[in-house]
Amino acid sequence: MAFAFEEQKISGVFVITPKIFGDDRGYFAETFKAPDFAAYGIPTAFVQDNESCSSKGVLRGLHFQKEHTQAKLVRVTSGRVFDVAVDVRPGSATFGEWVSVELDSVKKQMFFIPAGFAHGFLVLSDSATFTYKCTDVYDHDSEGGILWNDKDLAIDWPKLDVAYITSEKDGKHPGFKEQSFDWAVKYLQGGTR
Repeated sequence: MAFAFEEQKISGVFVITPKIFGDDRGYFAETFKAPDFAAYGIPTAFVQDNESCSSKGVLRGLHFQKEHTQAKLVRVTSGRVFDVAVDVRPGSATFGEWVSVELDSVKKQMFFIPAGFAHGFLVLSDSATFTYKCTDVYDHDSEGGILWNDKDLAIDWPKLDVAYITSEKDGKHPGFKEQSFDWAVKYLQGGTR
């Protein structure tokens, strides 16, 4: 197998480490292989790839989609980020809990986040290029978000020597307890997709 899969404290969330083959020419690594991922119950029907580049201190999130729920496979191709997933699946034993991982372009680890999670990240390096695969397409009308510094979630965001930079929209999301996650019951009944 070309990957090591490490399930996190929230079931279904994985840190995935690829095998890196390097020599004086550079390196080679597989970044996705459907049979290996399927063996761990990770969906392989990705339909959209995204990429963003952000400077140090940029904090994006916490985002989710309601009707077009997305599982995501995220990685950093340059730089370093602190990545967070929050369980927003009502009835889940870990509803309202979060898990984080530091991703960088050296270790080349990936973070698999099932559908039914809010997601966000903070750039720790001077800049970072962040890529991710999604199991459903982006839909503006399905957008949702949780305030990144919500006191009830109490995410332990790293301290930086620069101020966090968020979008105006991300600064206006309601807190976790101010939201209804009824949509998740309807759209996640079939499990992770």
